[in-house]
Amino acid sequence: MPHAIAPTATAPTATGHRPRWWTELPLIAVVYALYSVGRLLVRGDVSTAVDHGLAILRLEQALYLNAEHPLNRLFTSTPSLGIPADFAYASLHYAVTPAVLIWMFRRRSALYRSARVWLMNSTLLGLVGFSLMPTCPPRLLDASHGFVDTMAQYSAYGWWGQGASAPRGLSGMTNQYAAMPSLHVGWSLWCGILLWRHGRHPLVRAAGVAYPLLTTVIVMGTANHYFLDAVAGAAVMGAGALLVKPVTRFADQVKAWGAARFPGPVAVLFAAGPPHGSAAAQRPVSGAVSATAPPNVSSGCKTSPGERIPGQRTTSADPPGTAVDGASADGADPAATSDDAPAAAR
Repeated sequence: MPHAIAPTATAPTATGHRPRWWTELPLIAVVYALYSVGRLLVRGDVSTAVDHGLAILRLEQALYLNAEHPLNRLFTSTPSLGIPADFAYASLHYAVTPAVLIWMFRRRSALYRSARVWLMNSTLLGLVGFSLMPTCPPRLLDASHGFVDTMAQYSAYGWWGQGASAPRGLSGMTNQYAAMPSLHVGWSLWCGILLWRHGRHPLVRAAGVAYPLLTTVIVMGTANHYFLDAVAGAAVMGAGALLVKPVTRFADQVKAWGAARFPGPVAVLFAAGPPHGSAAAQRPVSGAVSATAPPNVSSGCKTSPGERIPGQRTTSADPPGTAVDGASADGADPAATSDDAPAAAR
């Protein structure tokens, strides 16, 4: 999957300028706000979500993919594993994902836009999945199905309550049935691919491999997701990567349309390059020739009219005695000025 996604999703786009934080930050904030509000608005019926969760569990058992039960028992019986896993589930996606995005902005600016579009595409596709298939996570199933809510078991050690990663008292501000696909896994895969492809230090690249694998184990061990939720999260990231080029092309067309119809200060929002009047816009291009001052090709060395540089030959098309500029040498003997004449005669 990483090798199939990365070349398309992280190929540099011809933006012609370095991204600007004062336009990027509001854009990311708006998309995340839409995602958060959308999760709340697409709450499905609880009985339907439970039916979907049980259907996924039965399918996994039929395919012998049910790794959630042994992992959940391990995390439940071993606090030294369960507590760190709960902390990781409740916090890492809030910290690592923005950190990788900022790293791409500062260190890989030519690839940043593609990476950001990829992340946004996949996040919005995940929202579509939540609305089409509300799914009850394993921890909210009836206890007869063999799962323990480790977030509730170890809640005294952290800030979360009954709403999984939501802080205590804010469970109503999250949709606990937005489990399919797992964007915890999807976002960690996005981080991992970028770290693997663009990290230079071996430890950074190793973290790119370990982070999505560790996240997949954590979401299953804490009973927050099924294995197929994780698979769906990876599939959503793949679909988001395939949409990077068309979405970027559409965004460029919108920018061009806005710049043409909103002149003046508003055009800065649609500009494809640095704002007019900025240092980058006023900086001369290296090697450019001024349009108002023609180049001095003689480097300051001039000859007066009729003066002939010693040893200079005339062109073969000029008659003997004609200077390079086509004028006849005043008072000069044609035989003396001819190139065929002996040097003493010249």
